[in-house]
Amino acid sequence: MTVLLSAQGLTKRFTSRPLFDGLSIDFRAGEKIGLIGPNGAGKSTLLKILADIEIPDAGLRTARRGTRIGYVPQEDIFPADATATEAIVAGLANEQLEDYEREIQAAIILTQLGFEDHDKKADQMSGGWRKRLAIARELARKPEFLLMDEPTNHLDLPGVVWLERLLRAATFGYLAAMHDRAFLRAIADDVIEISRAYPGGMFRSSGGYDNFAENRDLFMEAQDRQREAVANQVRRETEWLGRKAAARTCKATSRIDAAMDRRVELAELQYRSSATGAAGIDFAGTGRQTKKLISATGVGKSLGGRTLFRDFDLVLAPGSVIGLLGANGSGKSTLLKILGGQLEPDTGSVKRAEGLRLEVFEQGRSSLDLNVSLRRALSPNADTVMYRGQPMHVGGWAKRFLFHTEQLELELSALSGGEQARVRIAQLMLRPADVLMLDEPTNDLDIPALEVLEESLEDFPGAVVLVSHDRDLMDRLCTEVVGLDDRGNAAMYGSVGQWLKAMEVQNIAEVKATAKSANATAATSKPKRLSYKEQQEFDGIEAAVLKAEEAVIVHQAEVEKKATAGREVLKTACRDLERSQQQVEKLYARWQELEAKRT
Repeated sequence: MTVLLSAQGLTKRFTSRPLFDGLSIDFRAGEKIGLIGPNGAGKSTLLKILADIEIPDAGLRTARRGTRIGYVPQEDIFPADATATEAIVAGLANEQLEDYEREIQAAIILTQLGFEDHDKKADQMSGGWRKRLAIARELARKPEFLLMDEPTNHLDLPGVVWLERLLRAATFGYLAAMHDRAFLRAIADDVIEISRAYPGGMFRSSGGYDNFAENRDLFMEAQDRQREAVANQVRRETEWLGRKAAARTCKATSRIDAAMDRRVELAELQYRSSATGAAGIDFAGTGRQTKKLISATGVGKSLGGRTLFRDFDLVLAPGSVIGLLGANGSGKSTLLKILGGQLEPDTGSVKRAEGLRLEVFEQGRSSLDLNVSLRRALSPNADTVMYRGQPMHVGGWAKRFLFHTEQLELELSALSGGEQARVRIAQLMLRPADVLMLDEPTNDLDIPALEVLEESLEDFPGAVVLVSHDRDLMDRLCTEVVGLDDRGNAAMYGSVGQWLKAMEVQNIAEVKATAKSANATAATSKPKRLSYKEQQEFDGIEAAVLKAEEAVIVHQAEVEKKATAGREVLKTACRDLERSQQQVEKLYARWQELEAKRT
């Protein structure tokens, strides 16, 4: 495959130690690559260098002549007061197009990506639709290779699934930085991790995320064995160097030089090894034996004249982990606040056990005072904290969450989003709880921190109510999930996948109902405007849709049946499913096109 984008010997530093040093990598046409790494490892910096926005301290970034490189930044920025169309047109300003051609291109891409109102202003859109608009702006430029920094940020689960399908069907290659493991499995054929744990700051593996994780573990084990071997050599050479000078003089000078080299090598290996640590997250329960911690009966809530949910029942007991699912704005955070007592329901009641100890992780970490230092955020009144009845110096407590001593006096505003999330978790861990209410705790956390959070919540003896877009976390932890359908209904499901399938079936049924209603209206009010062939196509399209949907069901069953049949077999089954889903979407689009022509 043709090399479109190349980085050779890249070095970038903000402190005495570089983020990466001598990093070299090629990106070829059509490659679908996931980019991961610990918070602060330099993922965003690398993407900016590859996008030719930031300059490396050393090394060279090159792109094949004429190659279109797209870039979707982590923060979505649009011209002030710009509509969706104007945002796309502005993104095409440097293209050799006439004004009307830019507007046509904007209309096409906005329609393809599901925008109904092309004149809606970007600053009036939700975070999820702004993210879609940022992606649409780059797709309108028809990139050959697309760089994306946390592309799932602000997307709800249906939005994440939409992006997965878009990327898997894409003809262009891409490099996407993210922490969502389920998303990685869906969209990445290769995975790159940048971390100071590796020589040169990078490790790459083909075959998807699970294969990457296996190969990475093998590499780290080999590196640990090498570190131990070098440490033994250093101990022996240090013992020899410590003998009296007369004994040393009879030895070759080269051995002394080699001993010094081994010490340098050991220091480098120890430095890499220190980068593999994970935050010490461990929530403490109170040991309460009450069977019913929180009981909700017939709960309902409306906001702005819209019913979020009604007649909702739930019992929270020790050991239960309830996940809340729904599109952005469907009421997940509202339901969490009602269960936690921060908000009253319109109907129904919520009973909480007497003396219930409840801790809340707020979406956006809104309770953090960003103007205080890390030291004061972790320990407001002293230099020690009490954890499970034992005193611990604030420096040691900070180190448990991967902070360095020199960061203690930094204001929280200077920390990254992932670091701020770790601060909030550190605060919650100091207070034993019966119930944890966690609203998007995984936002900005890197994969090692996510895995430790999983383990801690799995061992937590109390109850957990969890809102998260991380499907791996939800499916591994949740005993049940509550799905909100954005139409006022709330129901219990066994898994995230079951809810997603139910929402897809519901959406398809609504499209069918809309099409049939429009068909009936058109038949009684306006003459047909279809050609003879188009009318024949229209008369048979519903049967074609039903047949295509049956194929989707068959392929879904094949994927489930072949889940343990090997990676290549499973990949083939997934591709067949993807093609059948795309066929359903094409048929619905054609149905609507013909319907519009008839009216």
